[in-house]
Parts: sequence; C-alpha cells; structure tokens
Amino acid sequence: MSEATVVSVNVGLPKDVEWNGKTVYTGVWKRPVDGPVMVRRLNLDGDGQGDLAGHGGEQRAVLVYQLESYRYWAQHFGRDDFGYGQFGENLTVDGLPDDEVCIGDRYRIGGAELEVTQPRVTCYRVGLRMGEPELPALLVSHHRPGFYCRVITEGEIAAGDPIVKTATGPGALSVSDTDALLYLPDRDIEKLRIAVRIPAMSPGWQGSFHELLDKEDAPGPAWDGFRQLRVTEVVAEARDVFSIKLAAPDGGELPAAQAGQYLTFRLPAAVRSYSLSTSPGYRVSVKQEPHGVGSAYMAQLSSGSLLEVAAARGEFLLEDGTGPVLLISAGIGVTPVLAMLHSLAGSTREVWWIHAARGPTEHAFAAEAHDLLAQLPNAHEHIYYSSVDGRLTKDKLLELDLPPDATAYLCGPESFMADMQAALTAVGVTRVRTELFGALASLNPGVVGQTLRPPHQPDGAAGNGPLVTFARSGISTAMRDGTLLELAEACDVPARWSCRTGVCHNCITPVLSGDLTYSPTPLEPPPSGQALLCCSRPATDLILDM
Repeated sequence: MSEATVVSVNVGLPKDVEWNGKTVYTGVWKRPVDGPVMVRRLNLDGDGQGDLAGHGGEQRAVLVYQLESYRYWAQHFGRDDFGYGQFGENLTVDGLPDDEVCIGDRYRIGGAELEVTQPRVTCYRVGLRMGEPELPALLVSHHRPGFYCRVITEGEIAAGDPIVKTATGPGALSVSDTDALLYLPDRDIEKLRIAVRIPAMSPGWQGSFHELLDKEDAPGPAWDGFRQLRVTEVVAEARDVFSIKLAAPDGGELPAAQAGQYLTFRLPAAVRSYSLSTSPGYRVSVKQEPHGVGSAYMAQLSSGSLLEVAAARGEFLLEDGTGPVLLISAGIGVTPVLAMLHSLAGSTREVWWIHAARGPTEHAFAAEAHDLLAQLPNAHEHIYYSSVDGRLTKDKLLELDLPPDATAYLCGPESFMADMQAALTAVGVTRVRTELFGALASLNPGVVGQTLRPPHQPDGAAGNGPLVTFARSGISTAMRDGTLLELAEACDVPARWSCRTGVCHNCITPVLSGDLTYSPTPLEPPPSGQALLCCSRPATDLILDM
C-alpha cells in the first residue's frame, strides 16, 4: 500500500433537516477544520451524531473516506461541487482504499492511533446529504463504503498528517469484503466464519454475521402462504380467554412449531395473529375483546370448523442452555411463555414463573402453569393480582432476589414491559428477550417528532391498487402510489427501516400471501416469502406480517 495522508479533518454537530415531510436529526453535515483537532475515545472535538444507534460511540468514533472515491463519484454523477466532509466522514484521506484496508488494521495519524472496526453503515442520510437517494446502495454495489475506527490512543490529527500502519488485522478481511458479506448476495460462508473471529470487528457487525451463519442452517416456514387447519376443541380458560386446538384436516401430523412462535389466521373479516400457548402442539389462546372482530369470530368456532392458517413464525424463542430462566408475563401475554414452560418439562434448569393478572377470575392457565411448575425441581412461582396486591412494579420485582445470570423472557403490554426491563437492568439481568402483542416497534433512525397514533387507514383519498393487509397491526387498505414502506408510514404501521435503498436488512418482513414487484431492483433480493419494504410494491392482494 502506498503512503497515505490526511487531506482534511471534518466535524459537524447534529441538526434538524426537513426530508420527505419529516424532520431528521442528523450529524451527516461535516465541514473541514483548520489546524489540529483532538481525537478522543468517543468522538472528535466539535463533532457529533444524530443517530447513536447506528453511528458514533467507541466502535465508530472516526469515519474515514478516500479522496479516490470522491473522484470516482464525481465522475459517476457528473458533478464538480463536492467539498470535503460531503460523505459525512471525519477524515478525508489520500490512500487507504477499501479493498486493501482490513478490519483490525491499526494506523498512527498525528498523535492518535486508530483501529479499523467496520465498514460505514449504509444509511439513507448520506443520500440525503448528497442529494442522491440511491447513494447508500451504490456505496455497497460499487464497493466504496469507507470505514469506521475506534481510538486506541487519543491525540491530535491535522490535515497533512502522514498515515502510518502499525498493525495488521487477523483474517485479512478487507473493508469492501466485509461490507459485501452483510449486504450482497452469494456470501462466502468461510469469510463469514472468519468475520466472527476478528476481535476488532464491532459487536453489531459480529452479531449480524452470527445471525447470517445461524440462518444458513435455520429452516424456513413449514409451509407457504395459508393452509386449512381443523378446530378440534374450544376450551374456556378464564372469564375472557379461550383456547382453540388445531389439527390437520386429514388427521396427519403437523410440522413441529417452536415455543414462543405465533400463528396468523386469515378470517373472513380480518387477519389476526395469536401466540401458540403449548409446546408441542397447535393451540392458540385468545382474549375476547368487547369490539374485537377477530376474537368475536374465533369465539363462535366449534369442533370441526376450518381455518386458514399461516405457518408458525416468530423470533421470541426459548434458547438452549443450562442457566436460569425468567418467564415474566401480564394478562394474555402469558401465552408464549406458557408454551416455553411446557417445553421445559423434565428440565433441571432454575425456572422463575412471574405473572400479573387483574384477579383470579381473569387469571388464565393458573392451574395448568402451577402443575407444570410442580414437576420442575428448581421452580419459583410468583403471582400478582392488581385488584388484590396492586400492580406488579419494578420495586416488587426487585424484592425477589432474581439471579443476574438468568435469561428473561418478557411478554405483556408495552408499559408493563418497560417497567420490568428497568427492574431487570437494576438487578443486573442483561439477557432480556421481549414480545409485544401487536406490531413490532418501529425502527426509523434519526426521525424526530414521530407521531404516536395507533395504526389506521391512510389519510386522504383511497387507493385503487391491490389490497394490502398488515396482519399484526390489523389494517387492510388498497395500495396507493409509492412503496409498501410509504404505505405503512401513511397508516402509522410500525415499520423497521434504515436505508430505503434495497440494502437494508431491517425492512424485511414476511409475506403471508400475494406477489410483489421491485423498483429499483434490490442489491440483494430478500429470501423467498419475504418483502423488502423500501422498494417493493404489491402485484396482487398482499398480506404482510406487520
């Protein structure tokens, strides 16, 4: 590698920017600084980031981009208006190409020493800054992402400083190869295995690579779309809760489902999802809501009724292991953790069963859970009735002397889960898995002042395109112009996105039925049965797991 130098040091503090009718809080606007700048463990003096979930922090303290890439993009876009810091970088450098720099490489620059930790996160904000919406995808497809560093030694850096390599990262995995592993198709599995063993790789990227390795062996849904299942029994569990047991119409064996997963039902007037409440087996349990279309239909079913059901899905799963398990729930949130309790039959693990209900008549599965716990040699059972004992609060949970090395599985209303997570953090329980009834929480990084409206029909004129159903949010509406992501946003259906460019793994969601088209074509097409929201449109009526 030829000698490299710093061309410009750039900083900028976050500010609000108007974009697509929203306000984005972003620090992507960087400007060159005259003279030396102090580089500290978390940042450069005078610099900041708006979205600390994806940028900044110890692993992403300094962003580096190359002068050669400036020249490349100027030619690609036919522009001559670029200034240093335009790509959101802290250090504009001459040299250090992405296909030569490797994760774990260390460099001395001025009085500081930096270690390469990951490629730049492909983010819509760099496209916003450049006025080129597809730039995040192009950074990946053209293998020019740039990279982040953590600060090994704090010190001053100035334009003109030479860049001296002081150590070579293990594994020889370049920045561009690392970026391609996450965002592009046809992954090299051996390179994935190398990536998870590089100590300098940032934990977030290591976690993503572990997930990709796990998915290589993970089975997909047991069947595509919807199939008929037959009701074998309807059982009252509490004053307002009933269970429905299901089987194959021909009496054959159904594919095994995992404890914690849920089933999605296509009903005549709605699409609804309900957690499995036993394991093994196909039993869902439903809370009857006063004006609930789905629960009202399910309540009138009887033995022999047929239902259209999608295969079991969900990532709220009981992990293998020998450590303590905390199963914490409130109300109908008991159902997935009850399935986990069934799956622990015969286990010697320490199991804590903590459940909150309004009162004894609303306490579904009280006897069933108690009997299961009686068969476990290391079980603890704690029940709280709000009408008798008051709500289960953080202080009450702190009184239980919970084991800090436990893994907690938490399901219930949002406010309950927030209280319980705070309590678990206070006692040192760091492994917490959650399931919120309804849609997943939104992930719209950098957008501020977001509406808190519940999902609803979109404002304005009705669309005339295919019918789109957001199964977990309970909204069905005709497609209008734009993408599925834009329709979800118009309905305030929580959408998980970060790029809008076809390279994002956050905005993938399962398709339960229907067909899609893409424009632009995503860099990595999603797996079969999945939709990439940011660039997809329905070709036929569509049901999404959102």
